[in-house]
Amino acid sequence: MRSLFIGLLLLISCFAHVYAQSGRRIVAKPTPAPQITEVDDTPQYSESKPQAPRRTTPMVGFPKMGRDATAKPVTNDKAETVGDDDVLKVETNLITIPVSVFDRNGLYIAGLEKNDFKIFENGKEQEIAYFGTTDKPFTVVLLIDTSPSTAYRIEEIHQAAIAFVDQLMAQDSVMVINFDRSVNVQTEPTNDRQRIYKAIRRASFGDGTSLYDAVDFTLMKKLSRIPGRKAVVLFTDGVDTTSHHSSYDRTVDEAEEADALIFPIYYNTFFGNNGGGASGIPNINGGGLGGGIFGQRGSSSADYQLGRAYLNDLAAYTGGRVFRPEATPGGLENAFEGIAEELRRQYNIGYVPQDEGKPGQRKEIKVRVDRPNVIVRSRDSYIVGATSGTSAADSKK
Repeated sequence: MRSLFIGLLLLISCFAHVYAQSGRRIVAKPTPAPQITEVDDTPQYSESKPQAPRRTTPMVGFPKMGRDATAKPVTNDKAETVGDDDVLKVETNLITIPVSVFDRNGLYIAGLEKNDFKIFENGKEQEIAYFGTTDKPFTVVLLIDTSPSTAYRIEEIHQAAIAFVDQLMAQDSVMVINFDRSVNVQTEPTNDRQRIYKAIRRASFGDGTSLYDAVDFTLMKKLSRIPGRKAVVLFTDGVDTTSHHSSYDRTVDEAEEADALIFPIYYNTFFGNNGGGASGIPNINGGGLGGGIFGQRGSSSADYQLGRAYLNDLAAYTGGRVFRPEATPGGLENAFEGIAEELRRQYNIGYVPQDEGKPGQRKEIKVRVDRPNVIVRSRDSYIVGATSGTSAADSKK
C-alpha cells in the first residue's frame, strides 16, 4: 500500500513537470526591422546641355534668304575708317573653351578650380590639359540699329550704349557700328572713351534695316581679324527689311563658328511702328523693301516674331543672352555690368580630343561642374577643321 502511494506521488509529480514544460510561453526574438536608407538621386553636379538641332528658317518671298546666298557685306563710303587667345578654337589639336558659371540669381561664381570641372566630347570624358581664369582686356562691338523703326527709341538706345561703355575697364576696346540700309563703321576698336561716346551719338538714321548684312559684316570682316576675347552687343528690334547679301540662317551659321559672344538688347518697336501704340508715332519706315505699310516686309507681327527668334538664336548659339530693357531686373546698367564681368572672368578649359575626327565633322561638347543647381554656360560644339567652335549651351540642373 505504501509502495502504491509512493508510486502515485511520483506519477503526479511527473505530470506536473510535463505540464509546466508544455505551458511555458516561448517568445520569439523580434527580427530587426530593415534599416531604410533614403537615396538622394539629385545630381550633385550641373552641366551644360546641347542646343536642339536648328531648323532652317523659311524665308518665303525674301530675296536671297537661303543658305546659298553669297555674303558680300555692304559698307558706306561715308563711314569713318580709323586706323594668349582664350576662346574656343582648334590649334595643334588643343580645344580651348570659355565657360561661365552662375548661381540661380545670375551671380557669377568665382573660385572654381580644375578639379571642379569635367568635359565630354561626343559623350566621352576628355582629359583636361589646360585650365585657367582670365582677367584680360577684350574687344566689344556696339552694333546699333538706326533704322526708321527704332527712331522713337534712339535716345534710349544711345544712353544704353553709353551705359555699357561706362562698365568697361580702361584697357577694354570698343568698336561702334550702326546700320540702316547700309552698314557704317563709326569707329574702329579704341579705348578712348570720348571718341566712343561721339561715335555712338554720331549714329544717325537712314532708310531700311540691313540687320543680317550688318551681323555678317561685323563677324566676318571685323571681329575675325581681331585676336583675344570678343563680344557683340546688338541694339535692335531684330527685324530685317533690306539685306540682300546675307540671311538669317547664314549669319546664325557664322555666329556658331565665330569666337565672339553675342548679347542682343531687344527693343520691341512693333506697336510704335504699326498704328502708333503708346508712342503715338505711326510707322515711319521708308518705301520699297523697307516700307512700313502692312503687307510689306518687316511690318507684320510674324516679321517681329521672326526677329525675336533670330536674336534668341544669335545669343543661344554663341553663349550670350538676350536682354529686354523693360524686363531686366535692376535695369540695363546691372545687365551690362554682368556682361562685362562675364567677359573678363570666364573659366577656360582646354583638352586634346581622343578622336581627332574628320574635317567638317561637328562634335558636341558638354561641360560638367561639381556644383548642384548652378547655371553652366559654354559653347556646345565645334567643327573639325574650322578656326572656332559652334553653339552655346545655357542650362541648369
